[in-house]
Amino acid sequence: MQIKNLMSEELMTIDKDQNICDALRLMKKHKISRIPVINTNENHEKELVGITSEKDIAIKLGSSKYGNLAPSHFHISTVMEKNVITADETMSVANAAKLILEKNIGALPVIVDDELVGIITKFDFIDICKGKAYERILAEDIMSGEIISVSADDRLIHARRVMLDSKIGRLLINENDSLGGILTSKDIARALTSFRKHVPDKYKQAQIKNLLVEEVMSRNVVTMSLESTISDIAKAMLETGYNGYPIVNEKDQVVGIVTQSDLLDLIVELEEG
Repeated sequence: MQIKNLMSEELMTIDKDQNICDALRLMKKHKISRIPVINTNENHEKELVGITSEKDIAIKLGSSKYGNLAPSHFHISTVMEKNVITADETMSVANAAKLILEKNIGALPVIVDDELVGIITKFDFIDICKGKAYERILAEDIMSGEIISVSADDRLIHARRVMLDSKIGRLLINENDSLGGILTSKDIARALTSFRKHVPDKYKQAQIKNLLVEEVMSRNVVTMSLESTISDIAKAMLETGYNGYPIVNEKDQVVGIVTQSDLLDLIVELEEG
């Protein structure tokens, strides 16, 4: 199968001179987590110059390098990834999934004759996992047993640093030795945007250290069991838009996590096999 059969052709783009508030509004409205960035060149043609995501915005907003800069002053060009990895619409699903995993990216803009015609994200691959071949594979077969977590009373800037160092987009929250919630890049980006909007400049540097994970995290965490099939997990992801599920044992203890990346790994294995 080629990626033209999976990619999204209804493209949302943003101009490099717009600000991050514009980007976050678009992402929220259209329930997406990344947007290709364009520039209108001297020939009045729109060209792809980057891509930005909630994770990119969260990383930049928490950086001391940008000090007290207001969100409205953060141009997209400041937070976008300039070295965009793209794909041709005839690329195979397996090769596209492998490329996304190898480069640790969330999406591939699709280019035909130098024109942006679509985008394929990790989420677009998930529909494949509803097939019969995936009904025989269980969560315990592919889950990651390495659980990266922070405490509810940790500082938000610490959680951001853990995400950055671990190259992940979500953290499980440990509260009184049990699963208290989940924190995503989206949560951090929106919290830091609101903080920078509403806190006076002279207080920002001191008060950002007072933002705690428990103020931002989502508490109603949906989990899956070790016996959940990959098909079930894929259907749940498609219904909810969640990109990862903690996996619990019969004692309701978290023993792993299945993310979209884990599903892409499996797709590569089965498509190439």
